Amino acid sequence: MKRTLRIGLVGFGWMGQAHSRSYRSIPLYFPDAPFRPVLAGVADTVPHRVEQAVRDFGYESGTEDWEELVDRPDIDIIDITAPNTMHRRIAEAAAAAGKHVFCEKPVGISAEATAHIEAAARRAGVTSGCGYNYRWAPLVRYAKELLEEGRFGSMTHYRGRFFTMYGRDRLGLLSWRFLQHEAGHGALSDIMSHAIDLAQFLMGPIRRVVAARETFVRERPLPKPGVGTHYDRGSPDDPTGAVTNEDYVGALVEFSSGARGTLEADRSIFGPQSQMAFELNGSKGAASWDHERLNQLLLYLPEEQPQDGFIEVLGGDSFYRQASLVPGGGNSIGFEDMKIFEAYEFLDSVAAGRPHDPGFEAALANASVAAAMIRSWESERWETVESLRID
Repeated sequence: MKRTLRIGLVGFGWMGQAHSRSYRSIPLYFPDAPFRPVLAGVADTVPHRVEQAVRDFGYESGTEDWEELVDRPDIDIIDITAPNTMHRRIAEAAAAAGKHVFCEKPVGISAEATAHIEAAARRAGVTSGCGYNYRWAPLVRYAKELLEEGRFGSMTHYRGRFFTMYGRDRLGLLSWRFLQHEAGHGALSDIMSHAIDLAQFLMGPIRRVVAARETFVRERPLPKPGVGTHYDRGSPDDPTGAVTNEDYVGALVEFSSGARGTLEADRSIFGPQSQMAFELNGSKGAASWDHERLNQLLLYLPEEQPQDGFIEVLGGDSFYRQASLVPGGGNSIGFEDMKIFEAYEFLDSVAAGRPHDPGFEAALANASVAAAMIRSWESERWETVESLRID
């Protein structure tokens, strides 16, 4: 018998809508799932978003007060896609109420906040999940399988990056993402967190780093009432305000295994549009993957290939869960399909009563690396990654 899981979503912006579509899609793509997601309630401070969620997405009810969702005894899961400043308060309240908690990255607006959130969920004994969705790309899962099988040999080098152009427009509005008091750090919290997560998912823990940062666009037009996402645009004569967090972070990293690598993130670069990518090298081979080419893995296993150099592996139904979405080889999936996989895996963990990965433990490991990067760009030297877990 399927277990019914009733979900309360906090924050109905574009990511909240993506989560909602994912939950609605699970019964269609995974009819044999051992659980049944129900969109029980939604909270957002913008009234028309609440109305849209109920009218168009099928939520049973909506409110402008997230605490109403947390207090409801009929809700099993709180899913947080609200702005970063709200994450800790919502997550701690949800855990205290015995709700399982899924939170978009960064889980905390700071490493300290993430440590408190992780401790709250652990002490409450609830299942936690975090939105590191690139882990769920089928060809990333395949690369992980090859690593675990030792097919690349002893790992020597890793290069990870997340380059995106969403901040390239000098007239892009000064939304909350560009303000440290509202978003936390900039590229570090927003996109470097994905690069750190994928690096540690594939290669294991990072033990020390040396990092640098830069803000390339130092002022942006102030948002007008009702307009203010990082995709909206001002005009040259608009009043401006200061950007208070960074556009770029770069780091040299050393893994616990002894492998070396580089990590970079830039939100104002020209050229790459959503280049969340990695290359890894070992003593027996190499692999390369780029989210802009989500359905392609470049693979080099010289002992197993008839020709020298990289070969192209295309996604298909032989790889992780892709057969549930599209049959055959070479048929593509997209960004929101990874969110469907992510939602499925989290709900499956909740239904089975087992810990989920990536959960808040993984988020804290990520935040511990980010904290070392911050210490490094302040000290201008190598810094050891220290666990921030609160016992």
